[in-house]
Amino acid sequence: MSDKFFFKGRKTPKPKHESYGYNTKREVKVGTEENPLMLTVQDADREAQVQQLLIENKLVGEITIDANLEENIVELMGLINKPKTTRFEKTPNRNDPCVCGSGKKYKKCCG
Repeated sequence: MSDKFFFKGRKTPKPKHESYGYNTKREVKVGTEENPLMLTVQDADREAQVQQLLIENKLVGEITIDANLEENIVELMGLINKPKTTRFEKTPNRNDPCVCGSGKKYKKCCG
């Protein structure tokens, strides 16, 4: 049955952008043109090293040289050393051939 017979009140229509799957609340990634990394180093040699790291990893950052401030490249190191997903090989089913190469079924040999 339709809602028009039982529903009293006004239905609020759903906004279009939500129904099409657009993510309207996403944040801009750090290290891009819109949101560059803010890095601080103490001398020009270190600036060249950090600039090389940015180029190798295709990131954008603004580097400030100031001998009085402490070096701050934590965000850069966090992006570069992102943890990898560990993957495990699938264990064989009971009736698959054994992985040791004996020719027997896994359930009769190593299972």
